[in-house]
Amino acid sequence: MKAKNSNFLKVTREKEFKIPIDRRFRLPLAKHVEHDCLRHEMVLSDDAQHKVLRIEKEYLARERLAHHGLKPRKKILLHGPSGCGKSMAAERIAWDLGLPFYKIRFDSIISSYLGESASNLQTLFESIADYPCVLLLDEFDIIGKQRDVKSNDVGEVHRIVNILLGLLEEYNGEGILVATTNLEGSLDKALFRRFDDFIELPKPNKNEITELLKISFSALKLNQNIQLEDYADKMAGMSYAIVVKIANDAAKKAVINSSIEISANDLDMALAENEAINK
Repeated sequence: MKAKNSNFLKVTREKEFKIPIDRRFRLPLAKHVEHDCLRHEMVLSDDAQHKVLRIEKEYLARERLAHHGLKPRKKILLHGPSGCGKSMAAERIAWDLGLPFYKIRFDSIISSYLGESASNLQTLFESIADYPCVLLLDEFDIIGKQRDVKSNDVGEVHRIVNILLGLLEEYNGEGILVATTNLEGSLDKALFRRFDDFIELPKPNKNEITELLKISFSALKLNQNIQLEDYADKMAGMSYAIVVKIANDAAKKAVINSSIEISANDLDMALAENEAINK
């Protein structure tokens, strides 16, 4: 897929795009992540893998779909526990399709001044309408709160959600919008109808943890007595992020001690430390 998109990537990068800024403080409304910095090597559940590939295939076939009056999925909601790869999945889509990747800066979008948050959202959506990219709305629940939740915002949250409903409803741009949330139940129910697809990224099972450990240790030598399947059992219930952290902690301990391989003691100590943190 990457080879097929080399020319598309070149054209997309050459097209000029200037990140819009908020008018009051002149801060950019989104952050660009360079293509070479995108995280794309990841382990997904079979269902999530199938759905991510479907999004990529539909985007590549968007012209053929249009010929038959069909549209690719362009508005995606990723949900699941923290540390299970939602943001990384968005980066992977951008990597595989050769699309520029932008992440909304909610610290710039959200303003204490009446009406400015909605205006910032409109400005950002208008700027990407004709620009092929992946735009990540990370921790989407920040602005997608249920409108019936009581707050002291004098209706500003209600206005933001209403504007967002309209922007999502009308979006038919050249790129892909990806929203993520750890708190699916906190989102306004009307927002769900605006998305084309929903993908759950759950915590990894034993096989996925084993595969993740193999990838994490691929550049290093493991002691021959280490059975990753046994460690996968011990890591049951942990997120992808914690599993990777344990692997990295064990690897760093071995490197610092000038060991030629990662020992069971290195891995046991890293596991024990992170189990205490994860409780």
